[in-house]
Amino acid sequence: MSNPFRVAVVAEGLTDKIIIDAVISKVFGDRPFILRQLQPEESLAFGPIGTGWGGVYRWCRQASARASGPIRDDPLFLTYDLLILHLDADVAGKDYADYGIRDAPNDLPCSQPCPPPEASTNALRKVMLRWIGENAVPPKTVFCTPSIMTETWVLCALYPSVVLAIKGNLECIPYPDRRLQAQRKTGRLITGGKKDVEVYRVRAHEITKAWDQVRARCSEADRFLSDLTVFV
Repeated sequence: MSNPFRVAVVAEGLTDKIIIDAVISKVFGDRPFILRQLQPEESLAFGPIGTGWGGVYRWCRQASARASGPIRDDPLFLTYDLLILHLDADVAGKDYADYGIRDAPNDLPCSQPCPPPEASTNALRKVMLRWIGENAVPPKTVFCTPSIMTETWVLCALYPSVVLAIKGNLECIPYPDRRLQAQRKTGRLITGGKKDVEVYRVRAHEITKAWDQVRARCSEADRFLSDLTVFV
């Protein structure tokens, strides 16, 4: 019996990892895999790096320093078969000063008009490449850049009737998290602006089951799934 496929994920938050886990389950089917979140680290109460996109930035810069250049030389690839780097597309509209980051190049904000969603996600991916010291996505690495955020995918998977009522490109609709918060109490994932991690875990299998409809509506979901398929 082959060993489980080992996946490391660096994401903005804990719920993002849950969604990524649900997508991998869709792609891999019965193939066993182990998914570990390197950032934010659950067992260390997020440590000194912190959460959010600023935490992703700091992790990437540390990994690049550890590799003395391109992240492809990071020793973590001796342990893991795949690294997933997650960043929501709304980060394209942020500024480094938001996280007190002063040692970064002047490449944020980089947001572009939406549609098309890939205008901003492609610009953001170039920023991520600079963070990890690469010119192109390195081997054994996949970028996950939901537009506008991971909650767009969740909304599409769990509330198709709400999605049908939305006019325009779903991936360009602001604040999908607020639309999730407006749903009925039973199974609600966000309340009072706070994500319920346990509800995300409980409903993850629904997202796996509905992924075909998500990728049909969300181009970034389709790109993420296609990139993962290479490793099956």
